[in-house]
Formats: sequence, structure tokens, C-alpha cells
Amino acid sequence: QVQLVESGGGLVQAGGSLRLSCAASGRSFSSYVMGWFRQAPGKEREFVAAISWSRGSRYYADSVKGRFTISRDNAKNTVALQMNSLKPEDTAVYYCAADRASYSSTYYSSSWTSYDYWGQGTQITVSS
Repeated sequence: QVQLVESGGGLVQAGGSLRLSCAASGRSFSSYVMGWFRQAPGKEREFVAAISWSRGSRYYADSVKGRFTISRDNAKNTVALQMNSLKPEDTAVYYCAADRASYSSTYYSSSWTSYDYWGQGTQITVSS
């Protein structure tokens, strides 16, 4: 069992930056693919970014590519999402998620149904 706890949400003006952190419990953190998803009111949960368990391969949704950076620290059981040049359309609840699958060292999934564990979510609001 893995527990995920996000922190770092809040209100920011357009063009600003925020850094989300996700702390994970459990000894198998380094073997999980970690992802960030978001869900805006009235919309489906969507993929934001993921990082593979081994080589740290990183993947991003087109909407955040070049603005967001995902990273992980396996020694500290944490994953972070640095968000720069924030836009009002980035407003959503952001979720950290862990995927136990490890088909390859570069495996990841952009489908929320692939992830086994979820944090409680943290609200990001970007004002225009």
C-alpha cells in the first residue's frame, strides 16, 4: 500500500510559478512510475506529466510542455512538479499518482486508469 500526500497548491497570477510536491510512503517508491494529473470543474481528469521509475524518462502533455518540469527523488520518496508561466487554463485540482507497472525502464502511461494510488489532490488557481 502506498500513500501519497500533495502539497504546494495555491493561488497565483498568470505568468507566475508554483512547485507541487508529493510525498510517498512505502518502500517500493523507486519502482513506481509517478504521474501528475489535473481535473478542472466539469472536465475529465487529464494527464499532465509522468516520470519513469528507472532512467527518469519524463513525459508531458502538449499543453504544459516547456512550462512544467517533473522530477523525482527516490532517496526521499518524493516527486515534484515545477510549474512556470502559469495560465488561467491551468486552474484545476492537481493529483499525484503512482503506477506499479514496470514493463520497461522507460514505461509510462498517460491514462489515469493505469495508476494504482492517488493523493487527495491540491487546488491550483491561476488568476488572469
